[in-house]
Amino acid sequence: MSPPRRAQAPDFSAPEFRAALGMFATGVTIVTARAADGALVGLTANSFNSVSLDPPLVLWSLARRAGSMPHFSTGSHYAINILAADQKALAERFAARDVDRWRDVAYTEGVGGAPLLAGTVACFECFNRSRYDEGDHVIFVGEVERCSHREGTPPLLFHGGRFYTEHPL
Repeated sequence: MSPPRRAQAPDFSAPEFRAALGMFATGVTIVTARAADGALVGLTANSFNSVSLDPPLVLWSLARRAGSMPHFSTGSHYAINILAADQKALAERFAARDVDRWRDVAYTEGVGGAPLLAGTVACFECFNRSRYDEGDHVIFVGEVERCSHREGTPPLLFHGGRFYTEHPL
């Protein structure tokens, strides 16, 4: 018997799927870049994962309809800033629409001009290596050119639609 060539139609609604996905606890990141015109670009994302140690690769995904898509799809570099537990307000600001996301935000300039946010748990400075169109998102694979981290700093976590901080078992 040969395997099916296509997936079966889902037997669940989009809200059910979203709720189930929300049961996977993740870290919270802000992905940043500098646009071709010099403007700062950034958004909150929890769709981040490691891909490879050799070469060092990470991935994240962005909705096709996102206003920042042209900047990330054509730019050469971006940074993935993993937020600390005390950066919840920053996560909310970079997830909001129609706000000045960069007002009073401390950062330094990284590779290719990508902003590196102050106070994060870790940061990955990436070359925009490849992109894959899948469903309603684009998957970005970044080749990490530099990384840093702060040992002992608790991360910001997201689970079930709420923010948390770590509590060691």
